[in-house]
Amino acid sequence: MKTPKIKLKNVHKRFGDKVVLDGVDLEIMPGESVVIIGGSGTGKSVTIKCILGLLTPDVGEIEIDGQSVLNVSHVERNAINAKIGMLFQNAALFDSLSVWENVAFGLIEGQGMLASTAHDIALEKMAAVGLADDTAEMSPSDLSGGMRKRVGLARAIAINPEIIFFDEPTTGLDPIMGDIINELIVEITQNIGATGLSITHDMSSARKIADRIAMLYRGKIIWQGAVEEIEKTKNEFLRQFINGNSEGPIDFETAII
Repeated sequence: MKTPKIKLKNVHKRFGDKVVLDGVDLEIMPGESVVIIGGSGTGKSVTIKCILGLLTPDVGEIEIDGQSVLNVSHVERNAINAKIGMLFQNAALFDSLSVWENVAFGLIEGQGMLASTAHDIALEKMAAVGLADDTAEMSPSDLSGGMRKRVGLARAIAINPEIIFFDEPTTGLDPIMGDIINELIVEITQNIGATGLSITHDMSSARKIADRIAMLYRGKIIWQGAVEEIEKTKNEFLRQFINGNSEGPIDFETAII
């Protein structure tokens, strides 16, 4: 039996009296693309932050490649995170750096690579996401939203990660550009053989990039299955969410922050 690339078991996290994660169980196999869906404030971002070590669960276990990532040393945590690339919701580019320097940031600052070597890799990764060489010296502030997303994706894959996290990858994009980014995500992750974990409330994006979808509601995974199963689900919470209905079992009044 294969070891999950990422495994969360009975993960709990609260802030004061606000329960955010209330026993999350999820396994993601190597090379699989899993999308966690759910409304705003349901704990999707907190889940990723716990995996990255930015937050520590109150209870539970998180493993990568069968090894616990909790209570590890700073050196061990850095080694774990060296396997992970991330496309942030708003690309999170450094405006003080050029496009190629943003793409190469993890190579230079994280791996200590020479700038000249990192520059060549940055151009290669930029080409992979459809960015021309003449954008390399541009400032992120001069780019459109779609181009910024491409730069963020190029940066995420520059370190040849084993795992890539996608945080609301189509937020702020028009439907056509959103679909282009979704296509790039599928193509890039397949080409490098990465395991993907995405969080989104955009069902068109989820359908496009997921092998499997998990719905998070009130701190628990209340449904998970193959992407093609969502259309025939009888889960009332999932049906309400994917159809965008205001009426149903989802309690918006007590949404988790």
